[in-house]
Amino acid sequence: MAGMSETDLTVAVTGPTGAIGKAFLRALDREDSVGRIIGMARRPFDPDELGVKKVEYRQGDITDKGAVGDLVKGADVVVHLAFLIFGDLEEARAINVEGSSNVFEATFDAGAARLVYTSSVAAYGFHDDNPELLDEDVPPRGSPEHYYSAQKAEVEGLLQKMQQGRDTDVFVFRPCIVAGPNATELIEEIPYVKIAEKLPDGVRKVVSGVPLLRPIIPDPGTPFQLVHEDDVASAMVTAVKGGGAPGAYNLAADGEVSATDLAQALGWYAIPMPEIALDATAKIISKLPYMPVQASWINAVRVPVLMDTAKAQRNLGWQPEYDAFETLAETIHGARQKGLLRRP
Repeated sequence: MAGMSETDLTVAVTGPTGAIGKAFLRALDREDSVGRIIGMARRPFDPDELGVKKVEYRQGDITDKGAVGDLVKGADVVVHLAFLIFGDLEEARAINVEGSSNVFEATFDAGAARLVYTSSVAAYGFHDDNPELLDEDVPPRGSPEHYYSAQKAEVEGLLQKMQQGRDTDVFVFRPCIVAGPNATELIEEIPYVKIAEKLPDGVRKVVSGVPLLRPIIPDPGTPFQLVHEDDVASAMVTAVKGGGAPGAYNLAADGEVSATDLAQALGWYAIPMPEIALDATAKIISKLPYMPVQASWINAVRVPVLMDTAKAQRNLGWQPEYDAFETLAETIHGARQKGLLRRP
């Protein structure tokens, strides 16, 4: 079915209430070739508040096979976004692995033309022997000590096995950290921002040795990539419409940023932190209330995981509109608008 394109497409979407989901719904709603969009997630959601006209919404859980089957019935394209990044390990596995299996199985059984699954750069894993730039030929190995990474890799392996012998075209997107005015998880959850604001003053004094006038972000010197929520949405819309060949695609904006760049954009301090100090900080954080998941992230970001996006540009005609620094600026602005950050 590669390359086929239809009009009046019916698109079923799991997890449309997240930051990527909302950007995707807005982009999909503008497409003339899309006639109907059916979204399902666990939380309440009113499509009218997003300003979309083609979206029908129902509350449901991807761990419920019946709800998933009803969602994908009659859909030309199924887009699977539902995934738990932070939370209880047992709940995460139920949603991320078992729930994804339900979505894949129902999609294939329903005979949908295309399945679009959003994975992550984390699926590659945070390994010292990763190549300097990861392309899509590098197998997604995950990192066992980081459940989000491990489960993303496991789900990709599961999908690869389940799609064998099926006619449905499968697109797998591996975005780096998704950011933007609505995708503010970089500020809300992922180190280093949340950690910077949660460290006790005594620990911050020991770690930094600087006056406590502003939050402190530890910088291990590891560059990372960002991609704007709207640019991820544009790639996904191309796949929904059947543009380009099915397969796996990396998504990242042009340029790289560091924890120091992040601190400067926030008006905060950045402190160079060698590996031994980072280990100590992670141990401290792991003992703070509600912070053990963040500790696993701060350990993960010691290894650069940078992607080559040439395949998406070549096969999908994808060109990100925002570079990494523009994406960072929009994310910080969005976080301030939401009241997530103290003023510098």
